Amino acid sequence: MSNDYDDDVTFTEYTFSEAELNEIEGILQKELIKSGVHSVLLIDMAGNIIAKGDNGNCDHDVYSLAALASANFAAVDTMAKIVGEDEFSLLFHKGEQESIHFSKVQSEFLLISIFGKSVSLGLLRLKVAEAIEKIKAVCEQH
Repeated sequence: MSNDYDDDVTFTEYTFSEAELNEIEGILQKELIKSGVHSVLLIDMAGNIIAKGDNGNCDHDVYSLAALASANFAAVDTMAKIVGEDEFSLLFHKGEQESIHFSKVQSEFLLISIFGKSVSLGLLRLKVAEAIEKIKAVCEQH
């Protein structure tokens, strides 16, 4: 019988204190929500929500979104390898009213931003990059 799973898969353990989670959520609020992003999630690669923020007007099913986002990112990661890339570190899906931007935070997390027409992709990418650097600094503290 053949072994159909990858023996090299590793799972990263992470823990955040309440203070660290509050700091991360503050970063999401200050860098992204205050810049016009409707909703933002920091998830692990299994689709578990680590931190989140929104503008108070979002009623998205964030748990389903997180699970689907992690699966989507995994599928695109496999596509990257098929075409000879190590990874595609960000994804962007444009909709008529809402768009979604995914960006990898280190190797363990994804930052998912949902935003409307009033936020330019260039501004969003700048604010996401700033938020990621600040989140990395929190992760490196422990």
